[in-house]
Amino acid sequence: MSGGDKLDFEIRPNPQPVALAERDALMANPGFGRVFTDHMVTVRYAEGKGWYDARVEARAPIPMDPASAVLHYAQEIFEGLKAYRAVDGSVTMFRPDANAARFAESARRMAMPPLPQQVFLDSLRHLIEIDRAWLPNTEEGSLYLRPFMFANEVFLGVRPSNEYLYVLIGSPVDSYFARGVQPVNVWVSPTYTRAAPGGTGEAKCGGNYAASLAAQAEASEHGCEQVVFLDAAERKYVDELTGMNIFFVYDDGSLVTPPLGGTILQGITRDSVMTLARAAGRTVVERPVAFDQWQADVASGRLREVFACGTAAVITPIGVVRHPDGEFSIADGRPGEVTMGLRQNLVDLQRGRAEDVNGWIHRIR
Repeated sequence: MSGGDKLDFEIRPNPQPVALAERDALMANPGFGRVFTDHMVTVRYAEGKGWYDARVEARAPIPMDPASAVLHYAQEIFEGLKAYRAVDGSVTMFRPDANAARFAESARRMAMPPLPQQVFLDSLRHLIEIDRAWLPNTEEGSLYLRPFMFANEVFLGVRPSNEYLYVLIGSPVDSYFARGVQPVNVWVSPTYTRAAPGGTGEAKCGGNYAASLAAQAEASEHGCEQVVFLDAAERKYVDELTGMNIFFVYDDGSLVTPPLGGTILQGITRDSVMTLARAAGRTVVERPVAFDQWQADVASGRLREVFACGTAAVITPIGVVRHPDGEFSIADGRPGEVTMGLRQNLVDLQRGRAEDVNGWIHRIR
């Protein structure tokens, strides 16, 4: 079947999977994004034909012509989500339908054909089923799933490509930050911005992350794990971090996060945090937060906790904020009660240990 919203996947098991002993050694300390499973999924697209040739096959290098469009015009998007080993032996995925929807929206922004949601979800299920043995069985461990799509038509010319390749790979991972769930230091960049109005800030495309790397190197020089980007227009308001959204927790228990407006990625974890917080009776407000006000609210004691959130790190407390004129700490650099409570609620949901009242969990038996 080809060209429709549902495809039949051809399953081609890897004839030379990683040996059991080697796999166990790799998974003993996988880190993040360094170890990969035996298989990958590929689906092709051609103008006039649609999506076709869906396969599960051995993970291998992708042949690429030097004139492939992605190498010259950067038509590329990706997603990130996780699969978890649940206590009942099943595998859970957290809101993969939301990732499918965002993947489609990113494609539209980058003038690419949206992958049908069912094809996206089926690709995840097939990879998990064939590489189930790669799922870690630790509290912080998970199988990180990386769907991506790029323009692979061979041509030189500024126009949308007529051919695309969708690929899904899997990586067993541990905690995103090497120190585990500890407060991170962040650097407020005085020079670089992440996105501007009318740009690609709300699309999950590689170019946004490439643009952040110089700022990330600057952050590392100042002993920080992440960058806080300010808005491009006024260099005044907080947008988001290198790869995560941000929340502020005030002394009345309310949460504030910068509003979406085209420059901030529509984080699925961000949306989940707002839903869980409101369900717990907390006030959640989306409004601009000026960096000067952030400092003032910390100094006055009104602002009690700040945390970042995203698929890779889930929820991470922010401890120290550094900027060209100095630094300040939040809650003496200790994890806050609200932050860690929300994190635990989210982790319990993701791993199937809590009641799924929102229908967020997709389970594979």
